[in-house]
Amino acid sequence: KMKEFLNLTQLKRSLKEAILLDYYTAGFWWAKEMNFSLTQLSGFMNLLNFTLENLSNKHMTLGDNLKELERAISGMGETDSEGKGDRHLFSIEQAKAIIDHLVISLFKHYKAYEYLFHGRREEPVVSNE
Repeated sequence: KMKEFLNLTQLKRSLKEAILLDYYTAGFWWAKEMNFSLTQLSGFMNLLNFTLENLSNKHMTLGDNLKELERAISGMGETDSEGKGDRHLFSIEQAKAIIDHLVISLFKHYKAYEYLFHGRREEPVVSNE
């Protein structure tokens, strides 16, 4: 279902799509294990998307993306996303757990994700062999 929701059509041939599916699926199950409400689950998935879009579309550095995440979670001012964060959506403990999850799942591997989105791809070589 996640594949359909994310509109991943080249999953068997695209390493990028496989990585994105893993990123969102792991995040979804982590949030379910945290017993987030439906609203919190939606907000968390928006945060996953927000941080990944900051990297992929806006080419944000790791530091800038962390600052945007802090603003989005704390609700202190408007971010570049579609609206303001909701400071009452997550408890302080939940916000800390979310940051820890994003550090482990995205920020520790930031260079790899940068390469995934912005690295130069070489054309595959196909021969008769």
